[in-house]
Amino acid sequence: MRRRELLIGAGSWATGATSNFPAPAIAQGMRELKMATAWPKDTPGLATGAERLARTITKMTDGRLTVTVYPGNSLVPPFEAFDAVGAGVVDLYHSNEQYFESKTRALNFFSAVPYGLNANELSSWLHSGGGQALWDEVNAPFGVKPLLAGNAGVQMGGWFTKEITGPEDFRGLRYRMPGLGAEVLRRMGAIVVSLPGGEIVGALQSGAIDASEWVSPWLDTALGLDKAASYYYYPGFHEPGTGISLGVNKRLWEGLTPFDRGIIEAAATAEVTTMLAEFNAGNAKALKALRKNQSVKILRFDDKLITTFGKFTREVLADVAGNDALTRKVYESYMTFLADIMDWEEVAEHAYLDSRRLALSAM
Repeated sequence: MRRRELLIGAGSWATGATSNFPAPAIAQGMRELKMATAWPKDTPGLATGAERLARTITKMTDGRLTVTVYPGNSLVPPFEAFDAVGAGVVDLYHSNEQYFESKTRALNFFSAVPYGLNANELSSWLHSGGGQALWDEVNAPFGVKPLLAGNAGVQMGGWFTKEITGPEDFRGLRYRMPGLGAEVLRRMGAIVVSLPGGEIVGALQSGAIDASEWVSPWLDTALGLDKAASYYYYPGFHEPGTGISLGVNKRLWEGLTPFDRGIIEAAATAEVTTMLAEFNAGNAKALKALRKNQSVKILRFDDKLITTFGKFTREVLADVAGNDALTRKVYESYMTFLADIMDWEEVAEHAYLDSRRLALSAM
């Protein structure tokens, strides 16, 4: 579905021409809001996080705002949700901003940047480093009010149907990956494919693609990727802390009371903490199970490959920064914050993890 078709559809739905898409129910100050997601139904962490967020908003507003969740493709295609919300066809989306980078590549910085901010750092930049104001500025022309509403944490390097020994193995490799990481792979000679999550396993099994990233052990095994490929690589370079976004139609947002806007903001912020906690616990358990799976080899990318990822990442980010003045402004804020927080992380989190490993090895 292209944007023109979407907008035409918006007009017909608004006039009640299609019964499958009723206008929001408004009665005695109550309103039903449609939330389109990018996730297959019941996807752990992501689809369940969208459902939890919808329930929280509904409860906290005493039903004044009743949010109904629609899995990917049930209301609009996952990659069309941004247009649908901007046009007012759908009220909300629960997705990943990098899926919409064709609108502006600045959106990647509010989701995931190769070798960029991790989950905690992204929250810090958005809430305390000026990131949210920039995000509002980027999305405003498209009619969308954005909020951080989850984080999947650091991602794995992906599933491969053959062993990877160095950068040369990426030449001609058909790899499913979105966002700026995809551009890094293209520069390494890979053939990058964009697929919604629900189509990945079938594409691997049919040979349509040779490799794919999805998220991390918990979601990857839930999707069945361990049944479709045997080589599981780490560390991921492309999504160090994947922000999940709640997009709200801007006119709808501005028409809400300050009280209800505050409730939605609070619910979204709470979901970031809950989702990340859920992912960390789920990943630990799923990784333990995968290590016992004799048909799966869990392997580390070698240092030469990691430095190659880094080389092309620098090139890609430099090119993205030159796209337009606003993207450059976002890039400069993001990279300045990254440099500052990396210094703190080195003497805090990283130093602690190293010392914990050393201390526990002596026990």
